[in-house]
Amino acid sequence: MNEFDFIVVGGGSGGLAAARRAAQYGKRVALLEPRKLGGTCVNLGCVPKKVMFHAASLSQSFEDAPAYGLKVEPPRVSWQTLKQNRDAYVSRLNQLYEQNLRKDNVQLFQARGRLLGPHTVDADGKHLTAEHILLATGGYPTVPSIPGAQLGITSDGFFQLEQAPKRVAIVGAGYIGVELAGILQALGSRVSLLSRHDGVLQRFDPLLATELRQQMVERGVDFQPNSEPARLARADDGSLRITTSDSRELSGFSAVIWAAGRSPATSALGLPQAGVALNARGQITIDEFQNTTQRGIYAVGDVTPQPALTPVAIAAGRRLADRLFGGKPESKLGLDLVPTVVFSHPPIGTVGLTEPEALERYGEDAVKVFSTRYTNLYYGVTGRRPASCMKLVTVGTEQRVVGCHVIGMGADEMLQGFAVAIRAGA
Repeated sequence: MNEFDFIVVGGGSGGLAAARRAAQYGKRVALLEPRKLGGTCVNLGCVPKKVMFHAASLSQSFEDAPAYGLKVEPPRVSWQTLKQNRDAYVSRLNQLYEQNLRKDNVQLFQARGRLLGPHTVDADGKHLTAEHILLATGGYPTVPSIPGAQLGITSDGFFQLEQAPKRVAIVGAGYIGVELAGILQALGSRVSLLSRHDGVLQRFDPLLATELRQQMVERGVDFQPNSEPARLARADDGSLRITTSDSRELSGFSAVIWAAGRSPATSALGLPQAGVALNARGQITIDEFQNTTQRGIYAVGDVTPQPALTPVAIAAGRRLADRLFGGKPESKLGLDLVPTVVFSHPPIGTVGLTEPEALERYGEDAVKVFSTRYTNLYYGVTGRRPASCMKLVTVGTEQRVVGCHVIGMGADEMLQGFAVAIRAGA
């Protein structure tokens, strides 16, 4: 029996959330996923990245231990142990997802899905039909089209490393690049961070970008601004050499990591046959209700223009299932205030408008900014004094807060309270 009420193509965060919610409404649901359940977040993103972030933070804390009267030996990282424990944790999550699908009576097909029409999906030779089909196949790291690019690895390859690279170049200074740079530097690698621009985190508030760059450099990261690779080659000694577009050479790397963005995984979905349109960036065109250009076909997560964040994909998937099967016809995702955390060293939390965005939207006369800079109590007795910085962006005579930006110890947790207050209109 290959007839369903709902077919979900993709077993990442958004697809799993939608499938389970629809099944909980009593619908017959099929989920197609050829790889491990959990998608990018669980297998090659948020979860293993956060484990590595914790390891890096622990390593840094050993530097401060003597100031607290603790006599400790300098830490030595066993990359193999760290990888083994991290991978075992991810494997347990994969199994948990499969158990939850069985509990909710979602039928799992370990197969790739390809649209044959508006209501039919090919699952490695099996033809499945449903009135409603959700596309949630996520994305993949982008590799530049330059000679020798295959000699580098992506963020996916980072999680396959069997040992820490002694000297590594990370190409890209967005959130993935700065996160990997902070992790590897703290775990003992010599890190060069290459940016196409003169700074990091171009889309974030200038306070965050400026402070993060400064603190990363102070921690020993070799920042290479305005550096766009034109060629990657292997030297006679086996190391890797980058030639930039302005003919500079950066050499001696044991690994090069491409961290210059991600692309939507849409090419193998059969979208033209089903009448599903893409935008100029190759993302599936959707409206505010997750509808594509073909009636009965929907999309959530990284294949869409919506923020590529796990909580966004989960919320979008659940609200779609509520709308289609739960008697909530107006259920949709609100994207006005989406909080974001960057697990850099130090971490960043941000929600709402940046200062430049607020000035552009409301005008200089309406915007007032409050900022502060302080040293966390933790560093009161230590030799190093990294700053914590905060900025509130307000508008109007009532000074309604439209943006909050934090960098420093605890920023990732502090953001939660600020995000709730701003969403409530404080």
